[in-house]
Amino acid sequence: MRQVIHHMADSHMNAYIRLRLALTETEPTIKAYQEADWARLDDAQHAPVEISLKLLDPLHDRWVRLLRSVTPEQYARPLRHSESGLKNVDWLLFLYAWHGRHHTAHITELRKQKGWN
Repeated sequence: MRQVIHHMADSHMNAYIRLRLALTETEPTIKAYQEADWARLDDAQHAPVEISLKLLDPLHDRWVRLLRSVTPEQYARPLRHSESGLKNVDWLLFLYAWHGRHHTAHITELRKQKGWN
């Protein structure tokens, strides 16, 4: 579970920056990152889960505040993903909404399997 929580912090920090780039630059290139390599870094291996959980709360607060201000025209703004090609802000939002639900399901299932409350 530690790895999933730290991954969520890494991923959502990247997502927030990607959204800001897409809203402020003309067709920015959004660079992919090596998630498995990031997970092997010392902070991801040894930092308490609470650090990433504490990071996610204010990050999500900022992200939600920004998303509430996005106009329909801005959802269509293009961005270029280094692996997926030309996309838009709407795709970015869909991707990270799915991503959050996906990993929440991982944690929920692990809790069930381990009998954690």
